[in-house]
Amino acid sequence: MRKYLSLLLFFVFAAPVFAQEGGGPVKWMSFEEAVQRSKTEKRKIFIDVYTDWCGWCKVMDKNTFSEPHVAQILNEKFYPVKFDAEQKEDIVFNGTTFKFVPYGNKGTHQLAMALLNNQLAYPTVVFLDEDFRMIQPLQGYQKTEEFHKIITFIGEDHFKKMKWADWQSVYKSPYGAASGSGGH
Repeated sequence: MRKYLSLLLFFVFAAPVFAQEGGGPVKWMSFEEAVQRSKTEKRKIFIDVYTDWCGWCKVMDKNTFSEPHVAQILNEKFYPVKFDAEQKEDIVFNGTTFKFVPYGNKGTHQLAMALLNNQLAYPTVVFLDEDFRMIQPLQGYQKTEEFHKIITFIGEDHFKKMKWADWQSVYKSPYGAASGSGGH
C-alpha cells in the first residue's frame, strides 16, 4: 500500500513539472482577445487563418501547432489567434467593422481578406507587430522544424537585425541536426 501511495504522490507532484517542460498546448484566443491583451502588454500577434473544410489546416493543427517547442514560442512571444475565415460575427478593429461577405453557399470574412491581402489560401498564418502592422503572411502547410525556425526568427525579433539567409546559418534547431524531417 505504501509503495502505491509513494507512486501516486510522485505522479501528482511530478506531472505538472513534465507538463511545463514542453510548454503545453497553444493557448489560442480570439482576435478581439489578442487586441485587448495587447493594449495592456504589448506583444506580436500570430494569426492562424483557417476554414473548417481545409484538410491541411487540420494537419497543421495536429502536427505543427501541437509540437511543444512550437507551442512554447507561440505562447511566450505572441498572442496566438485562431481565425475562421468564414466566421459570421462582425469584428471591430481600429475603428473599422469587418463583416462576413456571403457568396454562393459560403462566404469570407472581410478581416480574413484584409489579413491575407485578398489572397485567400488556407492555411495561411499572419504575423502582426506590437502595433498591429503586418510583418508577414505565410501561405500553406508548414512542417514543424521549418515553422519553428520562422516563428523564432520573428518572435525573437531577429528579422529586425538580419536577413533570413543569415538567420538560417545561425539558427539552432531544438530537433537536433540529424532530424531533417521537418515534421512528424
